[in-house]
Amino acid sequence: MMNDLVLTGARLFDGERFHGDKAVVIRDGRIAAIVPGGEIDESASKTDLRGGILAPGFIDAQVNGGGGIMLNDAPTTQTMEVIAAAHRFFGTTSVLPTLITDRQRVTEQAIEAAISAVRADVGVAGLHLEGPHLSPVRKGVHLPALMRSVEEGDIAVLSAAAECIGTLLLTVAAEQVTAAQVEKLADAGVIISIGHSDIRAEGARRLFDAGARGVTHLFNAMSQLGSRTPGLVGASLDHPSVWCGIVADGHHVDPMSLRVSLRAKQAMLGEGRLFFVTDAMALVGSSNDVFDLHGRMVQRKAGGFCSKLTLEEDTIAGSDLDMASAVRFGVHELDLTLAEALAMATSYPARFLRLTDRGLVRRGYRADLVHLDETLRVTTTWVSGTSRCANVNNVREQLDSALS
Repeated sequence: MMNDLVLTGARLFDGERFHGDKAVVIRDGRIAAIVPGGEIDESASKTDLRGGILAPGFIDAQVNGGGGIMLNDAPTTQTMEVIAAAHRFFGTTSVLPTLITDRQRVTEQAIEAAISAVRADVGVAGLHLEGPHLSPVRKGVHLPALMRSVEEGDIAVLSAAAECIGTLLLTVAAEQVTAAQVEKLADAGVIISIGHSDIRAEGARRLFDAGARGVTHLFNAMSQLGSRTPGLVGASLDHPSVWCGIVADGHHVDPMSLRVSLRAKQAMLGEGRLFFVTDAMALVGSSNDVFDLHGRMVQRKAGGFCSKLTLEEDTIAGSDLDMASAVRFGVHELDLTLAEALAMATSYPARFLRLTDRGLVRRGYRADLVHLDETLRVTTTWVSGTSRCANVNNVREQLDSALS
């Protein structure tokens, strides 16, 4: 007990519900116990959080960059560590660094880096490959010249990568993959998400039934819900097993559309099955206002709930969102209860990604935690029980240290 850390004095959200007068005991990087506040062992090292909310650390399944760097810029373990560090100051303790459409060699480098980063336990929970198997019709900021269909050789590479990394998320356009290929990949452990696709609802449903598990940034870069053509949006909201990532920044999707989507899933399942992703680019955790994306300038424009990132022609180019801001957006703009908003940043993405050791405050789980004040701003994060000050002013110093 002498080496235990006990966190007390805050309302506890365990990933599903709130608890009062509870203390969390951390031992060897794991949650050892959850006990009533009056039963704390006197020999333990105690930290009184003096109010606020203690919750599981946020889990972000779509993080293109942070701290001034994109994964595509340098697909290395060090880059992934810097990106994870940038988002940690906003309460995120597990990220899936996301590689957008690029050359095959770059994809291979990202896979190799992710294997090392997961083993190093630096806050990287896996890898998200968003491309190159996307539709040029719904390209977004991706380069259409690099897009292509899934081939049998890809299935072998991706299956091996999923086994080595542990958590591999693949965004693929329905036009670029067959139901048989989806079934093979899903059987190999690859988590399939449909996105950047102009598919009709019937085609999307076939892939969901074959094992596709989710939809990437719902409403964005996909066929829309119409009266006679439900599209990918309609198919994803109608299918009971499908999870949907949403970018809740006020720019990607109108809040009314997200509120309708949440109610549709809740009416069917009793839970939203929508979860927050940031789709964050290099500028999160950085003081810069511009960065280069495949030779094109992306700029930060102030306004709205958070800044907007666009190319010169005003095309949305990822986001400047962090997960704590997404939680606040959920409460203030989407009419979510605080418990549901927090679940959409913690237990829901953990379930989607099949991360069975995080996303909940449970005995034996990783001690990945975040403390929020009453305004839902992050004060401290703990990664495997080690605290990290969340003062954003220190981000650059921390990141420069990681890069040196």
